[in-house]
Amino acid sequence: MKRDSRLSGVLHVLMHMVGMEKPATSEQLAKLMTTNPVVIRRIMAGLRDEGFVKSEKGHGGGWTIACDPSAITLADIYRAVGAPTILAMGHRMESPGCLVEQAVNAALDNAFREAEAILIARLHDVTLAALAQDFRKRLLEHGQSLKEQTHVA
Repeated sequence: MKRDSRLSGVLHVLMHMVGMEKPATSEQLAKLMTTNPVVIRRIMAGLRDEGFVKSEKGHGGGWTIACDPSAITLADIYRAVGAPTILAMGHRMESPGCLVEQAVNAALDNAFREAEAILIARLHDVTLAALAQDFRKRLLEHGQSLKEQTHVA
């Protein structure tokens, strides 16, 4: 089953944007993410609808962060990208009347709910600012600057 990497991708884009001094175009962000600008616009539209980013058209326009990164959690971003399914595993539903299948599904259902609750709680604990701070720390450890990482041509 294919993994859904929307949350990771959005967070990656946002980390690049944190250090930018001017708006970034969809084309510039797509280049950083090795993807198509249409994909970036689609992703950013959901974030714009939530007020996390804003866009300006025309010369000098582009995407900027429109919120206080310390007030936004990874859970907020997760919801903005459509709250994709967390677990790829699911129930077997071929014989819903089978008592064995019902027992197995009930046991798995509890485990699935617990695992999702743990992940969602962790997403609530991490702000965009905390993620940006970790990113900056890693840059310093590698002797790089924020400008080197967010440079867009």
